[in-house]
Amino acid sequence: MSKKTLLLGAVAALAVAPAALAERGSDGHVNIIYWQAPSTMNPYLSGGTKELEAASLVLEPMARYDQDGNMVPYLAESIPTVDNGGVSADLTSITWKLKEGMLWADGSPVTSADLIFTWKYCTDPQGGCAQSEKYNDVIDVTAVDDRTVTVKFGVSKPFPYGPFVGAQAPVIQAAQFADCLGAKAPECTDANFGPIGTGPFRVTEFRPNDVISYEANPNYRDPAKPAFATATLKGGGDAAAAGRAVLETGEFDYAWNLQLAPDVLANMEAAGKGKVISSFGTLVERIMINLTNPDPALGDERSTAKHPHPFLTDINVRKALSMAVDRELLVEIGYGDAGRPTCNVLPAPEIYKSTANDACLIQDVEGAKKLLDDAGWKVGADGVRAKDGVRLSMLYQTSTNAVRQDFQALIKQWWADIGVETELRNIDASVFFGGDPASPDTFQKFYADVEMYANNFDGTDPESYMANWECKQAPRPETQWQGNNMPRYCSEEYDALVAKMAQTGALADRATMAKAMNDKLMQEYIILPLVDRGRVSAHSNTLGGVIMNTWDSELWNAADWRRTRTQ
Repeated sequence: MSKKTLLLGAVAALAVAPAALAERGSDGHVNIIYWQAPSTMNPYLSGGTKELEAASLVLEPMARYDQDGNMVPYLAESIPTVDNGGVSADLTSITWKLKEGMLWADGSPVTSADLIFTWKYCTDPQGGCAQSEKYNDVIDVTAVDDRTVTVKFGVSKPFPYGPFVGAQAPVIQAAQFADCLGAKAPECTDANFGPIGTGPFRVTEFRPNDVISYEANPNYRDPAKPAFATATLKGGGDAAAAGRAVLETGEFDYAWNLQLAPDVLANMEAAGKGKVISSFGTLVERIMINLTNPDPALGDERSTAKHPHPFLTDINVRKALSMAVDRELLVEIGYGDAGRPTCNVLPAPEIYKSTANDACLIQDVEGAKKLLDDAGWKVGADGVRAKDGVRLSMLYQTSTNAVRQDFQALIKQWWADIGVETELRNIDASVFFGGDPASPDTFQKFYADVEMYANNFDGTDPESYMANWECKQAPRPETQWQGNNMPRYCSEEYDALVAKMAQTGALADRATMAKAMNDKLMQEYIILPLVDRGRVSAHSNTLGGVIMNTWDSELWNAADWRRTRTQ
């Protein structure tokens, strides 16, 4: 097989979105509610979906993914491939060309200098970039001319679409962020709260963990878009209130992430004000295991690799925790048809889905007890197992949400049944998923023994996603607590698989690498996947143009939203 017939040859650039039906701003105002409120508008300083999506109304990548997972050009003229000469024959470089006449919202031109700066910003050794895996293996980004850059890789890169692709890797303005490199990044409040972008909207006011006000970008590349003159993204509250605001009262036009029991959603939709939309992608509700010690007595070194966890480093304990969980019941009470039990952190696309871990689909409380017995963890008079003076007593944290609290209660009982004591904690989602390095309550800090949340990746290729669990991705003080390796997992074998996939071209072989990484994480019980979740949101009956997208930001085509007259 020649290199030109590798995965690159299959990438096709599709036509851009359909023509707008209204003049810019003619449809007035649109109200969006994200019950998890964004804490920043800089997606490079937060791994939270709420920040990525809020920012996607303003900041754009060179290319992103449509509702079918196809890569489409946004700031770029076209998608570079080997066949069109945009990717070198040896797969060590990719050349991106900006569309002609691209402007920032302040009217200044977008140039190759902005792309070069974006790469430098996210890879500064003194900083902490939440999306650094997107720039893996990049050794240089050079300007060909004012509109063209070449990204150079240190290895052959059969899938070179990490940098500048998807909502996780947008282009930022060099002039605005020039003094925000490295350790200074979190200090640039004005830029982080109000980035100048190329998207359909620009920020007029940002109130952290509360509300964002936008107005139509006067320099957006399509003079007829967006149809809405202004937009509000309201944060806070809970999923139930967000659902009611669209489906029952009609106060809002779009509600994101309606993590509600299926009967609750059905009753809301029956009010007739709006429509529930959903689609499966790669979103997995999971429990993350902390392999480091979160003891507050360790001060700044808590939850760092300097101090291994006193009992979660025992694979028998981790495996027993997984065996005790009834995933089928969790799906039934939490998601209904919008969920599927899963034993993989990588559930899709189908070619990447492993069947090697399906034993977790059957709850086995007695087997978990025996496993702990055989490993020397004996039940004490208080019903809690212990070994060498160490008790199996854990803090289990997650964000505040009715479904997640139901999950916590059930899992706490199942773990009690096998002799594990569990304290439950829930944290406001705006804080939990925020990127504030000073907060002790973020999921990156992980000041608990286990934590639960859902995550996914943009696009259909999992190379960057599976790189999340490289050793270097562990959040720590040196990275200002940014990074996606929440368990602080570190394996030379795993890192070698990441490197091998990065240089593997044939799709079947890439699938083998991805499955191997998934299986290693699953069979070492670093992550306990629970539910393969469909994305569930809702929009009002008067909001047209909405297309659910599980492969990128849900707000990916907000430029095409419009007001309809249907009641």
